[in-house]
Amino acid sequence: MSETMRAAVVPEAGEGFEVVERAVPEPAPGEVRVAVEACGICHSDVFVKDGGYPGVRYPRIPGHEVTGYVDAVGDDVDSWSEGDYVGAGWHGGHCFTCEPCRRGNFVQCANGDITGLTFDGGYAEFTTVPAEALAAVPEDLRAVDAAPLLCAGVTTYNALRNADLQPGDLVAVQGVGGLGHLGIQYARAAGYETVAISRSADKEEFATELGADHFVNAAETDPAEQLQALGGADGVLATAPSSDAIGSVVEGIGIDGSVIVVGVPGEDVPVNAQHLVGTNGAVEGWSSGDARDSQDTLEFSSLRDISPEIETYPLAEVETAYERMITNEARFRVVLEP
Repeated sequence: MSETMRAAVVPEAGEGFEVVERAVPEPAPGEVRVAVEACGICHSDVFVKDGGYPGVRYPRIPGHEVTGYVDAVGDDVDSWSEGDYVGAGWHGGHCFTCEPCRRGNFVQCANGDITGLTFDGGYAEFTTVPAEALAAVPEDLRAVDAAPLLCAGVTTYNALRNADLQPGDLVAVQGVGGLGHLGIQYARAAGYETVAISRSADKEEFATELGADHFVNAAETDPAEQLQALGGADGVLATAPSSDAIGSVVEGIGIDGSVIVVGVPGEDVPVNAQHLVGTNGAVEGWSSGDARDSQDTLEFSSLRDISPEIETYPLAEVETAYERMITNEARFRVVLEP
């Protein structure tokens, strides 16, 4: 094996990508080296590209939607072996000793790592990852399809399965984009009466193909009124990062309903408190999940044939690929193949 690899590096916050030759990293004790087959480009990669996330050290290799094969294992690792098909998501490991970890809440670890932010990620031919941050990938999932499921997938799947929802409940997915097009598929597979909400009328046919039972054109009608006409939503998965769009669906929830925010807007969300009080409703947030959650997402996606819509690019075209994502031109997830 070569002693060097290609990697797309952000030299400093706000600078462009540089594709460079680097030494192949050696796994430290407790780590696994992964030969990267694919790495998704996520909007959260802006934290590395433009800065703004505390503690990021440069130069840094971004990428937290990583799939590939175990290439080497460090000392004290007995949970993975060379050749295992694995993935790594946003959650990049935990300390096991803080209060959240002691309660099994690894996502809220006080000392947790983030793949591609606190250590180098998957915009490279190889990366090293803490053993506890890896998920097993089903063999029938292509690496390019599995990669986005380690962020957009686990975020939407985990939010829905942890909500107080039952098969047959009316569940809306606000936004038919990178997160939303997966949320619609998971909602349908979970047995919910699924509503897709979008301001783009041309997405109606696509949303129906994904499994939506209803489509609401939020550019022409009031989405809250439409949800109430259907009986009031038991849950709304808010995937589009727009405070106004999220606020517009709050009055669409019925009794004990909730709006679950997974697409984070830059501004505060306006909320009608009277409607929340009157319905016993809630507006809440959900972060992605740990490695076991990612593995559950991958296994469910394999079971129900759920996959993302993707565009793929070689590592040399990382700048183009990133721009397709950040300008919302991509349909819908962008994946690098190092």
